[in-house]
Amino acid sequence: MSAPQPVRRLDPVLVDRIAAGEVVERPASAVKELVENAIDAGARSIAVTIEAGGRRLIRVVDDGAGMSPDDLLLAVERHATSKLPGGDLTRIDTLGFRGEALPSIGAVSRLSITTRTADADSGAALTVEAGLRGAVRPAPAARGTRIEVTDLFSATPARLKFLKSDRAESAAVSDILRRLAVAQPAIRFTLTSENGTPLVLPALAGAEPDDATASLARLAQVLGSDFAANALPVAMAREGFSLTGHVGLPTFHRGAANHIHFTVNGRPVRDRLLLGAVRGAYADTLRSDRHPVLGLAIACEPGLVDVNVHPAKTEVRFRDPGLVRALVVSAIHEALRRGGARASTGVAARTLEALRPSGGIPLTQHGGTASPSLFQSARTGLFRPGTPSVAAPSGFHRPAPDRPHGFGEAAQAPLAPDGAADAFPDPMADLAPPAADLRSLDGAEDALDHPLGAARAQLHETYIVAQTRDGVVIVDQHAAHERLVYERMKRERAAGGILRQGLLIPDVIEMAPEAAERLAAAAPELDRLGLTLEAFGPGAVLVRAVPAALAGASVRHLVADILDALDDSGVEEGGAGALEDGPLGRRLDAVLSRMSCHGSIRAGRRLRPEEMNALLRAMEATPNSGQCNHGRPTYVALGRHDIERLFGRR
Repeated sequence: MSAPQPVRRLDPVLVDRIAAGEVVERPASAVKELVENAIDAGARSIAVTIEAGGRRLIRVVDDGAGMSPDDLLLAVERHATSKLPGGDLTRIDTLGFRGEALPSIGAVSRLSITTRTADADSGAALTVEAGLRGAVRPAPAARGTRIEVTDLFSATPARLKFLKSDRAESAAVSDILRRLAVAQPAIRFTLTSENGTPLVLPALAGAEPDDATASLARLAQVLGSDFAANALPVAMAREGFSLTGHVGLPTFHRGAANHIHFTVNGRPVRDRLLLGAVRGAYADTLRSDRHPVLGLAIACEPGLVDVNVHPAKTEVRFRDPGLVRALVVSAIHEALRRGGARASTGVAARTLEALRPSGGIPLTQHGGTASPSLFQSARTGLFRPGTPSVAAPSGFHRPAPDRPHGFGEAAQAPLAPDGAADAFPDPMADLAPPAADLRSLDGAEDALDHPLGAARAQLHETYIVAQTRDGVVIVDQHAAHERLVYERMKRERAAGGILRQGLLIPDVIEMAPEAAERLAAAAPELDRLGLTLEAFGPGAVLVRAVPAALAGASVRHLVADILDALDDSGVEEGGAGALEDGPLGRRLDAVLSRMSCHGSIRAGRRLRPEEMNALLRAMEATPNSGQCNHGRPTYVALGRHDIERLFGRR
């Protein structure tokens, strides 16, 4: 073991290289710092060029205010900046500190800066190589600043081992630039590399930070042109914070979370609090393995947020994090509620793709010979030579002889057996809005003007086919009604308690002793959800009442699913009290989501025309009914032009 060494000051160049390890993790980090400096300088056009993923070259050219020779000399010094005029670190209203990023980058590369202010006759240039600063010299230059970083990490070659492939590093640079562009729609951004098509994000004329139209246009540039057609506006303010932007429909989702864009006072952030709020807001409308697409901007007084909690300033700390989380969740919930039964345009596109024959085989062969699928349909009775009309295919139900035929060739479900009129209670009776059209479809032309149209058939006792003025809608009856039951129970819970129905004979459910203890501990909270139960000796619970909306469901299966929901929400750690910790409403909603599945119309149940129409009208009046509780779409809408494309008419 070596002898203790005396305390000494580190060499300034070594200090800068250590600092660079925090600020410049990879080429994308350097690009972020340089572009943020350009934004703070008032640039309206920023051009970025990279080579070898940014390792060999990073060039950032802007048309901002530029720097004088004296400012340029100070800009590469440690702890020198033009961005804290009052010296108050609690009220930062700029994106970065030029005097921090530039010396750090220059310590691990060759840094060249050329700049000119608007009132200067000529520009000034300076070079920093591996931390060694050169002299400022005159140079020809346009207004603004041009910065070139070559051979990044050449002074610290060990860092090069941690970089990914050039393609991956280029993708990281592109992501950084897109996030900055979302926050600054009035600035033109371009990215050029030796591989691939240049990224060009034009400036939106007259755009302001709170301009909703410009914000949506920029998000469409970054997230894809289809985002605008699948986005819902967000605007909400609360106690000094305002939240604006657009969120995607739940059925418009992606496989990764990198399509979630947040800005705080114009600064792109990837904050865990905000990402958690988004997950909570979409919890019962999105599949667990998918992620929403959105762009939201939070604005507040600088003193209400600390942007210096992360070296790269990608995370922030709010003075009141609970308030901000509640604001995000409430705003997204309100936007989705206003979205009603809308489903993304991609649902129809995926349906059309699925309907197209695989391998490019046309629907009919030369000479008019039908495809094998049509031959199979003929054998099953779809086509019957010699009959005056097309017969109902397999999966359709013929109408009873004593019923009108205005419902087409689709059958109407039989009534309950004689003497058992209550055996099949109308599940839509309490869900249909007062103005719901419950008539049979004979002459109900006005129903075609509803968003989901008029029911025309039930396929395979699972799917409702409805006609609109300009297309066809196919509804998954179980998924749709599951959402309706869930939303109904949420409304009842919010209004003071879910309606319940007592069991004539209480049901004893046996289970593992620890599971019974968990349920018994959560009994007070479950009672608020309409499920009344109590411990019944070791390894059993006694169920006395169930939610009225779930009357007739299997109590045993219902209790098993509720137990799973409690486990998923962490109630096993702390019993009933754990339900009160954290986002209580979200946990209770998770239980309700499991419960609602048991009160829904099952696949395989025949529905009468009035039931089908009531379901369609209730969907139109219910928030989030475009997807079920698990995030799957509840219906597919095909326009007439889509259908014509399938048959080659377009």
